[in-house]
Amino acid sequence: MESKSGKTSRPSFEEFVKSLQEFTGTENWYRHSINRSVLYTDGVKYLADTCGSHWLLDDIAISQYSPKAQKEDFQVWVLKVDDSKATLVCEDGNGHKVYSKKIEFTDFPYPEVTIWMVDNTMLLKSEY
Repeated sequence: MESKSGKTSRPSFEEFVKSLQEFTGTENWYRHSINRSVLYTDGVKYLADTCGSHWLLDDIAISQYSPKAQKEDFQVWVLKVDDSKATLVCEDGNGHKVYSKKIEFTDFPYPEVTIWMVDNTMLLKSEY
């Protein structure tokens, strides 16, 4: 979105959530630069670009080296932000916590976001 000043602004949280739901499937696959066995979709790339949060993809990709994460073919990653601090939690899809990380500072612009990891591919729920 472009503001009157010509600068690009982020959509509201409601608009952002709606835009994520519009991704169904993907036309492109992106290989993660640190963990080359991890791929991600157009929707996840849009999320990272819009939020300036490629660091989030890095955290998820790097955590795949953890023995607990390696055991799970299906993972649900939730980033919850509160007052510039965040918690990144991975569950197995059945509500069992696999991984958790506290983030002391973040400029992530929204209160929450979810990324799924299925067979080494990060995707949005609507892309599954």
